[in-house]
Amino acid sequence: MQPTATVLVYSDDSNTREQVRLATGRRPAPDAPLVEFLECATQAAVVKELDRGGIDVCVFDGEAAPMGGMGLCRQVKDEVFNCPPVLVLIGRPQDAWLATWSRADAAVTLPVDPVEFAASLASLLRHKRALSAQ
Repeated sequence: MQPTATVLVYSDDSNTREQVRLATGRRPAPDAPLVEFLECATQAAVVKELDRGGIDVCVFDGEAAPMGGMGLCRQVKDEVFNCPPVLVLIGRPQDAWLATWSRADAAVTLPVDPVEFAASLASLLRHKRALSAQ
């Protein structure tokens, strides 16, 4: 049995969540694990799932409403013990500084570019796997 990774995707927009799923496919890179998605449309659902555990990487939509992914990222980085890596989807490249403020581990612009997104997600999954192996 091949290992799988659980990726939590937060967005109030089902189209954005679909873009993430399609850009990832079954796995973001040949050396990355197979991916299972857990989709959340509200901040409360994200916090509940993170409290439950078992999340390998989070993808937060910075353009989500009423709570944007950058604010949520900063919140979970402060409040969740051993918070998984977070990739934030930003509206424009100039918002990269906000992603840094939010303590995001990576940022990719919307609309999702499949190659850029898959590379960023695979990098976070590799890093997570390396930390788990220690």
